[in-house]
Amino acid sequence: MSKLNLWKLGSLVLIIFAQCSAWADNYPSKPINFIVPYGAGGGADSRSRQIAQKMSVLLKQPIIVDNKPGAGGNIGTEYIARAAPDGYTIGMGNFAPMAVNKTLFGNLRYDPETDLTPIVLVEKGPLVLVVNPNSPYKTVQDIVAAAKAKPGSLTFSSGGIGGSHQLSAELFQQNAGIEMIHVPYKSGSAGLTDLMAGNVTMMFDQMYSAMPSIKADKLRPIAITSKKRSPLLPDVPSFTEAGYPKVVVLNWQGLIAPKGTPKAIIDKLNAAANEALKDPQLRELMLSQGNEIGGGSPADFAALIKSESAKWSAVVKLANIKPE
Repeated sequence: MSKLNLWKLGSLVLIIFAQCSAWADNYPSKPINFIVPYGAGGGADSRSRQIAQKMSVLLKQPIIVDNKPGAGGNIGTEYIARAAPDGYTIGMGNFAPMAVNKTLFGNLRYDPETDLTPIVLVEKGPLVLVVNPNSPYKTVQDIVAAAKAKPGSLTFSSGGIGGSHQLSAELFQQNAGIEMIHVPYKSGSAGLTDLMAGNVTMMFDQMYSAMPSIKADKLRPIAITSKKRSPLLPDVPSFTEAGYPKVVVLNWQGLIAPKGTPKAIIDKLNAAANEALKDPQLRELMLSQGNEIGGGSPADFAALIKSESAKWSAVVKLANIKPE
């Protein structure tokens, strides 16, 4: 290539860079659409609305939350992936559609790694293994001993195939060398209700969901899936303490955008989200639900997604989990 052509190419790059910088400086100049891949009223929806409200104040533009539920979070996540990469469509990227469903479904119309750009991790939350208060099982060791003595005699409920409830139990089984029966329900609350009725043996449930029933002595907590104990349940051991250090499950979610969204815009959204996560009221709410507060860089969130995808792909394949 001649020196003249190289000079022209360099000039073109500088012009494009300047235009992108100017575009980012003016961003956002209109309302931002925030896609939630789950229905209204759930945990993902509530947290999305909370952080969207904080970020809208910081960015000085309305952030409009739009629920697009269905197919285990795939419909809404695909919508984000297919949107124009201009910073005006972002959304909540959740554990299942970002790290599990690619292996579980096998025919996704989006690829979490190539079609989406991480912005920031919002939170991570452990699950807690619970049993009916009348259950004879009081420790992880009790459950493992019973399952080994009579394989297939114990059951665990979930809110559906391939979700964090089931995957936590599958990870536990694989590491403990036991075999239990999965009983899926249409929702996590339905599975929890049947557990309290004594119709199933156990359930791995979200901390925020299980805590009211634990406090009311309607459920007995056995162990939690974080590496350390939770301040909400200081007397309940982690699976690591119980001898199963690989049984670590943190149901996470964070902000994502379509691939190709300019880095300057991603950085601006990341800065706003990190600032929103410093809000005392929001932090207190997240901690009160047993969650770990997120934050950090887009690269940090990308690394989490990559490691989680590898981990859960192996679990799904070994358990031969198939979608409904």
